[in-house]
Amino acid sequence: MRWSHLTESIPPDATAPVQQPLPGAVVRTFDTPGFAGMTFYEVRAKSLINKVAGEPRGVPFEYTINPYRGCTHACSYCLAGDTPVLMADGRTKPIAELRVGDAIVGTVREGSYRRYAVTHVRDKWSTVKPAYRVTLRDGTELVASGDHRFLTDRGWKHVTGARSGAAQRPHLTTGNKLMGTGRFAEQPKESPEYRRGYLHAVLRPEPEAGYRDPYGTVPRFRLACAEPQVLSRTIGYLRESGVHTAEYTPLGQRTGLRTYARRDLDLIGLLLQRPEERDAEWDKGFLAGVFDAEGSHTQGLWRIVHTDPELVEPTRAALRAFGFDFVVEDRRDPIGLLSLRLLGGLPEKLRFFHLTDPAVTRRRTVQGVAIKGTVPLHVASIEPLGLELPLWDITTGTGDFIANGVVSHNCFARNTHSYLDLDTGHDFDSKIVVKVNAPELLRRELASPRWEGRPIAMGTNVDCYQRAEGRYQLMPGIIGALSDWSNPFSILTKGTLILRDLPLLQRAAQRTRVSVAFSIGFLDEALWRSVESGTPSPSRRLDAVRRMSDAGLRVGVLMAPILPGLSDSEEQLDATVGALVAAGAASITPLVLHLRPGAREWYLGWLAANHPELVPFYQRLYAGNRAYVSADYQRLVTAKVRRACRRHGLPARETPARDLVLTGDETEPPAAGEAAGVQLTLL
Repeated sequence: MRWSHLTESIPPDATAPVQQPLPGAVVRTFDTPGFAGMTFYEVRAKSLINKVAGEPRGVPFEYTINPYRGCTHACSYCLAGDTPVLMADGRTKPIAELRVGDAIVGTVREGSYRRYAVTHVRDKWSTVKPAYRVTLRDGTELVASGDHRFLTDRGWKHVTGARSGAAQRPHLTTGNKLMGTGRFAEQPKESPEYRRGYLHAVLRPEPEAGYRDPYGTVPRFRLACAEPQVLSRTIGYLRESGVHTAEYTPLGQRTGLRTYARRDLDLIGLLLQRPEERDAEWDKGFLAGVFDAEGSHTQGLWRIVHTDPELVEPTRAALRAFGFDFVVEDRRDPIGLLSLRLLGGLPEKLRFFHLTDPAVTRRRTVQGVAIKGTVPLHVASIEPLGLELPLWDITTGTGDFIANGVVSHNCFARNTHSYLDLDTGHDFDSKIVVKVNAPELLRRELASPRWEGRPIAMGTNVDCYQRAEGRYQLMPGIIGALSDWSNPFSILTKGTLILRDLPLLQRAAQRTRVSVAFSIGFLDEALWRSVESGTPSPSRRLDAVRRMSDAGLRVGVLMAPILPGLSDSEEQLDATVGALVAAGAASITPLVLHLRPGAREWYLGWLAANHPELVPFYQRLYAGNRAYVSADYQRLVTAKVRRACRRHGLPARETPARDLVLTGDETEPPAAGEAAGVQLTLL
């Protein structure tokens, strides 16, 4: 159905944003991490119970209810691949090199401030788009698509204004001030001089007389820091420099370094010599080592408290050489140690960390620091590059990330509900249609003399227990209406939010036939984080099956998606079936991955990046751009699951693969005469 047929006319809401690209909808955004970057279109639908188009061949339902359109697990393509992104450990990594599950830095709102917070990459995408260069007055350059958004002191703004055929949108202009820390310094290369500088700072000569280790030898050097990351880097640098026999040894309260070869002992002595003329790479390594050995970064204060007087002047000289401002504390440490404190706030601290790259990452965190807008990140120019470039974007838990020192938004875009006249480039994952009158409308339709009380399926297009349900709470009213009218219904979900409605489902099951099914394709947590990180983990879904079964409900499980080459081995399928049976699953139906357009492009791109050896296998399995695997392969998987079910004492359902369809998005409506299948969300 088209958008004009879906909604009734409703008065505008004073609290909604002005921009309303969809007629008759109240547009809302919520400033919470769970809904960051998403827009909700609240509509009053004209009808709720939908009849499956055409003859429902092989489909176990004829009528459906979908209180939501769109889902929440994808993103768009925005930044050039070499754009550095701030990682949770304080380092940076080009956006093109990020992996799903990587810990990075985003922001969350606390009171009147946004603060930096650790988040994780949920997804990563790439495409080719017209590129623009945004240049800031401090020299920062950002290459992005026109659709990308950056945080300014006046809110989020796109790089460019209206897209073709769309209304004007907030966009950057010259003079706008972006929020963040400013451009990142280039991280050092681990050159021989950098390694020498680092070793000079962390290794200190030890007098030959005095302490002997348990082997009776005298450690000739001691390490100024016993942090595991420092120990690992030191031994690694020594080996890269040709010292192969060095090892750690206890040295009283400290850690020493001993070798078995005079040659290596002499080589270490040469490595620790200070260069006669200043070398920038040596200085970077030296500052990294000094900070690892004597530095701290707590409560927003960066300090170096010198324990070795010989390092005081070289430290100051190196800081000055790179333009850092610092003060010598006007007091002495209680044990008489001199302290230096870096000035310039978070931007200068990050510049130090990125320029020198200390080994101890826990001292580099920016979590909890407020974004106060003190850095003059004003836009100097926005220019089209006149060519299309490969551009990347990620989805994160906070809805944003830090790209080259600027707070950058997740711009969601993937193939979407074009049959609702929504933009096919941006809308399926970021524009969620919410039928706010679903419960009352359903009661009206169930009361109609024309309604014959046929079974109704839910969760067949998008998950009715996606995150938005936690805010809108439409399902309790829907379940209540179906229960009151004793209308049989089924629910298919990956969302553990269904447990909230367990009492309602128990009550409904006393009056009518209620069927609940979970989608759990595999148990591998690492694989889940990689391909389904936006959903509850398999262990949480198993727990939900157990709790609902214990409550007396018959819970079926769709083993979907079974991923060819990744989760389809006899051992993996047996382990999954065993866990499902133990959790109380009443039936198990195996379904191999189904790839419709949109989901196909995403998945095969992910496969090429993460498991390139499987690409030829998938090309054969899904030859000719077909969405389903071959019948032979489906029969092979079904046979494996059937055997596993027998081993664990449960009959396996042998539903053909085409009975239920797995896809990562909503594509065009089925053609006349073609059955619409269950559409599960891959992510």
